Amino acid sequence: MSTYTPKNILITGAAGFIACHVANRLVRSYPDYKIVVLDKLDYCSNLKNLIPSRSSPNFKFVKGDIASADLVNYLLITESIDTIMHFAAQTHVDNSFGNSFEFTKNNIYGTHVLLEACKVTGQIRRFIHVSTDEVYGETDEDAVVGNHEASQLLPTNPYSATKAGAEMLVMAYGRSYGLPVITTRGNNVYGPNQFPEKLIPKFILLAMRGKPLPIHGDGCNVRSYLYCEDVAEAFEVVLHKGEVGHVYNIGTTKERRVIDVAKDICKLFNIDAEKSIQFVENRPFNDQRYFLDDQKLKNLGWSERTMWEEGLKKTIEWYTNNPDWWGDVSGALLPHPRMLMMPGGIERNLDGADKYDSGSTEFSGKSNETQTAATASKTSNVPQKSPFKFLIYGRTGWIGGLLGKLCEKQGIPYEYGRGRLEDRSKLLADINAVKPTHVFNAAGVTGRPNVDWCESHKPETIRTNVAGTLNLADVCREHGLLMMNFATGCIFEYDAAHPEGSGIGFKEEDTPNFAGSFYSKTKAMVEELLKNYDNVCTLRVRMPISSDLSNPRNFITKISRYNKVVNIPNSMTILDELLPISIEMAKRNLKGIWNFTNPGVVSHNEILEMYKKYINPAFTWANFTLEEQAKVIVAARSNNEMDASKLKKEFPELLPIKESLIKYVFEPNKKTST
Repeated sequence: MSTYTPKNILITGAAGFIACHVANRLVRSYPDYKIVVLDKLDYCSNLKNLIPSRSSPNFKFVKGDIASADLVNYLLITESIDTIMHFAAQTHVDNSFGNSFEFTKNNIYGTHVLLEACKVTGQIRRFIHVSTDEVYGETDEDAVVGNHEASQLLPTNPYSATKAGAEMLVMAYGRSYGLPVITTRGNNVYGPNQFPEKLIPKFILLAMRGKPLPIHGDGCNVRSYLYCEDVAEAFEVVLHKGEVGHVYNIGTTKERRVIDVAKDICKLFNIDAEKSIQFVENRPFNDQRYFLDDQKLKNLGWSERTMWEEGLKKTIEWYTNNPDWWGDVSGALLPHPRMLMMPGGIERNLDGADKYDSGSTEFSGKSNETQTAATASKTSNVPQKSPFKFLIYGRTGWIGGLLGKLCEKQGIPYEYGRGRLEDRSKLLADINAVKPTHVFNAAGVTGRPNVDWCESHKPETIRTNVAGTLNLADVCREHGLLMMNFATGCIFEYDAAHPEGSGIGFKEEDTPNFAGSFYSKTKAMVEELLKNYDNVCTLRVRMPISSDLSNPRNFITKISRYNKVVNIPNSMTILDELLPISIEMAKRNLKGIWNFTNPGVVSHNEILEMYKKYINPAFTWANFTLEEQAKVIVAARSNNEMDASKLKKEFPELLPIKESLIKYVFEPNKKTST
């Protein structure tokens, strides 16, 4: 038996469940292999899944979509890829009934892009395509022999149909172009790091929360389950010993009914299964049984190592120790979840992992807030008779993400918009699907890492900040919806009528006087145009600050990391205090322009003095002048005081900026004995 030795492996979808275990295993066990991971960070992906590999010199993460031909070709060439392990796919059957086109796009078209890139570059020595046992269709209940690799493919749902279609393309490229392809078809996999839309992690999390375990139909459907580390080992064997042109089943002959899985989990949690199990409506077509013949892979030397009881205990222990790994998953824990596709991932994906995301390649930077794709309905603990439902744009942005958490906390149903702001048809589709009472626009291009980016990306900045925002306002107006628009106060600059230190702030009706950056120009331009829409509430945010001092977008976090800072008093926005006010403003249907800052000003030095007092007594910093600052930035920065009296009159409880900083930011983070 010949053994294959790869050099540079591209693993697609490796921030997902199965592939992360494969990637981490290969990185750990084969330091001479370079492992390049490509993942677009969809809703079921999490960069934390790759933490074991992040510090390894033979590991690289690239954020991107397999459907991008330019990106795939670039990676194959620049990374000298000779092996592809293709895991990336939409895999949840329930989702495929409600969003089947996304499955076609990801599973078939994405695979086709990869295959074509392999053909064009001509350098691939192995292409391992990861498929599923579901392509065989339902196995007869009385069958004693499982489906073997030459069995007919008879998929019964949109998900398995797209996987079968992808297999046909893989086979065709193998035969037509001589591409060295291998296909695997696997049973159900369980274990740590799995997104809880799947049966076992869903039941575990529900049991942890003391909630019922929903079973589709009568629970007599039979499935076979393999522990994730055993499956990772199977892929290691296929990689090194698999024969080109062959298919390998990755399976087990041990089968379990769904109801028995639920009972086993209840037993390990010491809860009454009779009281905890809840039978719910079956899904449209729920195959009774999948059964595989796994002898071919065993002939290569692989065998299942982890017994069911051991694997289940390990899995429960992991979820018990990591209950918040996925953040809010209430939508996934519903009996019939519909977690719509979320390209670009979500904020939680970056917790603890963003330190190594940004430095991977030019393609790995985080997506703009405006490229809000992806709706994930959030309905846990939501009163059924709530009079409000919010549609929020800017899910991947800081403010958009915080708005979702606030809605969750307040019991307000909400969904994130899928459409890009410049795509009117997608916005219309969002509104027709969600039927919101209010729309929040927290999307916008601010630049990465800062507004200097906008100076060299002017068309992109206009497209989102001007055209996109106007597009959304117009669509909302057509549907009689109020749009809460998060804007900026960085359109003013201290002048003779509003001198620094005078206490005279710019009012809502004042004309913007700062055009030092292209970003500010676009924001001032769109604000003026939005005055023609009577359905818009514009909130001018300035230098936003929150209690999360680990967030790189936080103004305090930024200046505490700079070598030098200017020292100028400015109006600022304490998000912990003001974002709840924005929700209340929506409830009150307030409109027009609002300076959305705390009253008063605070300087850089005053903030850093507080930081030193409450957080780090040993902290030091140095100042430099505006002239010195201008030498290290591309675009000028706005400095001003905003008059917040209009907002203060509407919300008398609003705290002055320095009091708000202490109450909402520094006291909760206090690390000194002050």
